[in-house]
Amino acid sequence: MSEGGGARAEVRIVGTERPDGLELRTLGLAARGLPELRTTGLPPYLGQGWARVLGLVAQRMAASGLAGPAEVEVGEGVAVLLAADRGGLAVLPPAGRARDVQRWRRDLVERLFPEARA
Repeated sequence: MSEGGGARAEVRIVGTERPDGLELRTLGLAARGLPELRTTGLPPYLGQGWARVLGLVAQRMAASGLAGPAEVEVGEGVAVLLAADRGGLAVLPPAGRARDVQRWRRDLVERLFPEARA
């Protein structure tokens, strides 16, 4: 992601292992006046796919200026819910999809990035 005047604004996705699973978060959205994104409790095998999901959501936020809780379309007929969380935004299933969060997370990666099925 770059800004006008030739200055470059980078958004990075960083991960940390926690007892309840992997935590991924963005670094760099705050420099654009936007809240940072976070997801927690990921199984490690979803780490790379979800890094791509966070990157895609960050792109949508930067392009639209979205800075608060909302439902965001990240693909054709595919949405995520951004909810306030610890000074940033958590990426969650949209309303009505929260029954099995881990399955939703896996399905989201496979829908957005079909090559991940292999």
